[in-house]
Amino acid sequence: MTSDTAAERDLETARALAEEAGRLLLAWRERLDEMEVGSKSAARDLVTEADLASERLLLQGLERAFPHDGVLAEESGRHGGDGPAWYVDPLDGTVNFVHRLPMFAVSLARVVDGEPELAVVHLPLLGETFTARRGGGARLGRRQLRVSAADRLADALLATGFPYRRHVLVRNNLEEFVRLFLHQRGIRRMGSAACDLAYVAAARLDAFWELHLAPWDVAAGGLLVREAGGVADTFRPGGDWLHGRNLLAGPAPLVAELRRLLLADRGPDYPELGEREA
Repeated sequence: MTSDTAAERDLETARALAEEAGRLLLAWRERLDEMEVGSKSAARDLVTEADLASERLLLQGLERAFPHDGVLAEESGRHGGDGPAWYVDPLDGTVNFVHRLPMFAVSLARVVDGEPELAVVHLPLLGETFTARRGGGARLGRRQLRVSAADRLADALLATGFPYRRHVLVRNNLEEFVRLFLHQRGIRRMGSAACDLAYVAAARLDAFWELHLAPWDVAAGGLLVREAGGVADTFRPGGDWLHGRNLLAGPAPLVAELRRLLLADRGPDYPELGEREA
């Protein structure tokens, strides 16, 4: 079996597992009025019984299918060793889910030596599954994906998000929003970085920027964008976009223009995010 064939087999296993978790989330969605909802770092940072049930399903499925891989999961942290690991967001867009909005996702990425190599973003209510394999392209179902051909922000539809703890953070993305506000066609705030990045890969959105992102927020979506011919990078070029908690994503010309506007007149430390802003 070639390595490409093995990778495709593993990607298919992850896709099936994400879709199984999606069906579980849809079942929980029918019982929202009965569901227990709590908060984590802030009142806006919700965790539900559905998040926890989806994560349990994913952890059990990954352990069965990939017993030698570790896992880094949003709700329960790291499991297993320091080798290849699956970065898991069992319900990205919990606030949307609780408010019965359709933009929520299951996000899985296998990370090897600090680089995502397989990615799945599944949107349960919309019935769409985006997949990518490093060096093998990005797909929606069987359709190959390509990022937008837009090369000017004036023609671009952007996406972003704001941190849950925006009331206490110095860098809460409001200044960045204002800097870009007059330079683009429109800005959308979907409430799920995984959905945003999948849509950038599919050219439904042109580009994305955000601060205070966790690795499980961006691992799968960033690989989707890269394999669709785009750039996923930190605000300062060449950083650790997976763990650096700030991300630009989209076609190279748009990322360059976003970077120029966001970094203009900034000090050399921008946008490094201290622990107090995590």
